[in-house]
Amino acid sequence: MEIICYLSNGYPTIETSYQIAMEYADAGCRIMEVDFPSRDPFLESEYIAGRMAKALEACDDYEKYMDSIVAIKKRLPEVKILVLAYENTVEEIGMEKFIDFCLANDLKDILLVGLKDDRIKDEIIRAGLQVSCYVRFHMPKEEIEMALQSNGFVYLQAKPAEGQEINEKYPTLRDCVEHLRKCGIERPIYCGVGVHAPEDVKMVKDAGGDAAFVGKAILTLHDDIPAMKEAIRMFKAYC
Repeated sequence: MEIICYLSNGYPTIETSYQIAMEYADAGCRIMEVDFPSRDPFLESEYIAGRMAKALEACDDYEKYMDSIVAIKKRLPEVKILVLAYENTVEEIGMEKFIDFCLANDLKDILLVGLKDDRIKDEIIRAGLQVSCYVRFHMPKEEIEMALQSNGFVYLQAKPAEGQEINEKYPTLRDCVEHLRKCGIERPIYCGVGVHAPEDVKMVKDAGGDAAFVGKAILTLHDDIPAMKEAIRMFKAYC
């Protein structure tokens, strides 16, 4: 069981985000979700979208973001990197160039979001990369089917949002994880959305999840590195 810390690549600068990655690792983080900031991050919260916009104001050259990810990977070989990219960003970089970059640097776990259709996703999978699939807490059958058809980790919603429906057959996160396993999913199940406190990491662990995404709770502490690292250690302790 691990925690996954989100790294806003390029925010506020590429150099700063590289240093944040070093601090993450020093505090015990062994899986990082590293993004390519999108010019149209339409699925993100205002907070994350704002960070992406600021990153692109400082540097709009995706080659530099690639160089940063490679530098992080070389410096932190013990850290697993999950690459988050919007389909519109992959198109701007060039699908073949993006695939070649990931393969050449052993970056095989991709969170591909904002899809118009399955064309690019299918090409990425055919190339030998692993694309994650998101399953919401109320366990829609079509999302479970998509997860079965995909080849990457399952990103399972950890908690229902206020007012969100709950499937009475699977009222708890443990029920959701166990059902996905019974359906035949043997790949890692990483749980996120709603993981705000260290106790939520324990909830994910007790439910049988393989890792917990920790986002804003860490991101908001970037201006206080000692506090940020202590928070990472506190989350990590529940693993």
